[in-house]
Amino acid sequence: MHDIIIVGGGPAGLTAAVYALRAGKSVLVIEKNGFGGQIAYSPKVENIPGTIQISGTQFAEQLIEQVLNLGADVELETVTKVEKTGDTFVVTTEEGSTYEGGAVILAVGVKHRTLGLAGENELVGNGISFCAVCDGAFYAGQNVAMIGGGNSALQEALLLSEVCSHVTVVQNLADFTGEKKLADALLEKENVTAIFNTVVCAYIQKDGQLAGLKLHNDATGEDSQIAVDGAFLAVGLVPENQAFAQLGQLNDWGYFDSGEDCCTKTPGVFVAGDCRSKRIRQVVTASADGAIAAMAACRYLD
Repeated sequence: MHDIIIVGGGPAGLTAAVYALRAGKSVLVIEKNGFGGQIAYSPKVENIPGTIQISGTQFAEQLIEQVLNLGADVELETVTKVEKTGDTFVVTTEEGSTYEGGAVILAVGVKHRTLGLAGENELVGNGISFCAVCDGAFYAGQNVAMIGGGNSALQEALLLSEVCSHVTVVQNLADFTGEKKLADALLEKENVTAIFNTVVCAYIQKDGQLAGLKLHNDATGEDSQIAVDGAFLAVGLVPENQAFAQLGQLNDWGYFDSGEDCCTKTPGVFVAGDCRSKRIRQVVTASADGAIAAMAACRYLD
């Protein structure tokens, strides 16, 4: 039995653990993939106060080390259900484990959005990737495409430009939506081409591998295609809240419709991080949610 069970080991969940542990509570953090969340895939992070520059992996490692040093218990399992029985919450995992806690913080984060095109699922790992840090080296000296124009897409495209012979960035809007500094740095690269107002309408396959993209320009109506050895998708994220929908109100996009207090309709259940409805999803706002949710959980227990 733990005072607080935290579902999710990203910046929100781990920050919640830090604050709860420092308040004298026993804490269990359950993470299904790897600690650090989305930030772990960022090659370079420059917007964390007090830190000029750090890799996402290093930041994640420091967070989990801090949590472990404070005495948290951690488990790598997939939570499938959270139920309240009297004053106790029972957390069940896909692996068959059950854990009991006095309060629960859901910091389950988000997963990568896909384009929903024919053959897409089969091409993941066979030419379609989501993480340049993880898979960029496989395309050294080859031609790749980056689909998307936000901060993640620009950061990943910059990384790919260092190892790939050419990077084509396909953006469905008239301009990038990411930071101007990143966009300017990317457009200065001689081996980078940006295509705007354009969507990917089909994948071209050869022997089960991605060989190219069919494109449509919404502004001109022109159809075209490009040959690529790989494509990296950075077209948004989807919250992983459905398994916990009964605990809190979800909005039309599937995010927990909870305010800055991180509370839900279920007393004793709190939400934090990217899974919560909010305008800005950054590592600092996730960590802020974690601190708020932890303090709220402590007040509930006390």
